[in-house]
Amino acid sequence: MLVTVVEIVAALAGVTGVAVGLIALRAARRSVGVCLDALDRRAADGPVDSRAIRDVALYRYDALDEMTGRLSFSLALINGFGDGVVLTSINGRTETRTYARAVRGGKGLQPLSPEEEHAVRAARLGIGPEVEPQRLPR
Repeated sequence: MLVTVVEIVAALAGVTGVAVGLIALRAARRSVGVCLDALDRRAADGPVDSRAIRDVALYRYDALDEMTGRLSFSLALINGFGDGVVLTSINGRTETRTYARAVRGGKGLQPLSPEEEHAVRAARLGIGPEVEPQRLPR
C-alpha cells in the first residue's frame, strides 16, 4: 500500500515537472520570436553596422536644488555591442560641468551615476531618445 502511494506521488511529480518544462519552453520560444521579429525589423532597414551608434537616450533631471527645469542631462550613445559613451552635463546657477564616461558592454568603465545608468539602460532597451524616470522598467 505504501509503495503504491509513493508511486502515485512520484508519477504526479513527474507529470508536474513535464508540464512546468513545457510551459517554460513555450515562454522561451515566445521570447525568441519577439527577439527575431525585432532583428527582422532592423534588418529590413538595410545592412547594419553593429559598431555604428544606434541606441540613444537622453535623461534630463534637476541635479542641484538651486536649479529647476531639468537642465542637467545624461546622454547615452551606444552601438550594437553595448559600447559607447555617456555625456553628462550638470548645470548650476554659476557654472556647468560636463563629463564623458566610456561604456563597454552596457557597463561603465568608471562607476556611473544613477542618472547615467538610467540613460544607458534606456538606450539599450530602445526607449529613447528622451526618457522620463517613470518610463524606465526595473
